[in-house]
Amino acid sequence: MSWWGKIVGGTLGFMVGGPIGALFGVAVGHNLTSGVRGFGGMGGPQLAPGDQERVQMAFFTATFSVMGAVAKADGQVSQSEIALAESVMEQMNLKGDMRHAAMRLFIKGKQDDFPLDDVMVQFRQECHRRSNLMRMFIEIQIQAAYADGEMHPAEDALLLKLCGMLGFQERVYRQIESLIKFSMGLGSGHHQGQGSSQARGSVNEKSEAYAVLGVTPQDSKADIKKAYRRLMSQHHPDKLVSKGLPEEMIKVATEKSQKIRDAYDLLK
Repeated sequence: MSWWGKIVGGTLGFMVGGPIGALFGVAVGHNLTSGVRGFGGMGGPQLAPGDQERVQMAFFTATFSVMGAVAKADGQVSQSEIALAESVMEQMNLKGDMRHAAMRLFIKGKQDDFPLDDVMVQFRQECHRRSNLMRMFIEIQIQAAYADGEMHPAEDALLLKLCGMLGFQERVYRQIESLIKFSMGLGSGHHQGQGSSQARGSVNEKSEAYAVLGVTPQDSKADIKKAYRRLMSQHHPDKLVSKGLPEEMIKVATEKSQKIRDAYDLLK
């Protein structure tokens, strides 16, 4: 049984406070008191901080609610951004109540009174230093920002702030951004032309591949391979699930791994 079935279906008793607990409760249709609520009854075993199902719930809640806040950062939520949220839900194969909950979270994140800073502080606490998990969270948010083909400066500033709140430096943020642009075909190297422009496109594509891996043309093949292996390890679906990535997001992680592999293949 997935984390959703255990928590909402009642196999596990569940209690969590703070804004994430409140948001999740509202999303699944429960009324909360002071942001704390027992789900599935109080008779079962409780989920302690750091338990996999609890982290998965926090990741799910933060992902879709913060996605709404990022979409609103430029002052309006475009149809592309709404479509991106729905495509992530589709990739996760969310159905029924789970999909409705994700959309409710997205809508909550768009509201003016959404407690973004408080959600991020609690999300980092719930992740218990699982940096790869927090990185995947940022990747999804950057992908949402690029849903309409470009990132607004307000979205960029907000995402950079979110990275800082999770302990990531701007260098890491820009590397993640390069991966997302590469995976979405937004880099200059993905525009095909005629004659010499095709050659330039190939050069640009390699430049983007270096950025994806966080290396430079001056780095040795051994260092490039090491960077590639590190990124692949960070995006290994099974490892991410064991650290708290909802099982439904395995496809998202797998697609990121394939793009990293594509980038490395360009540099072999």
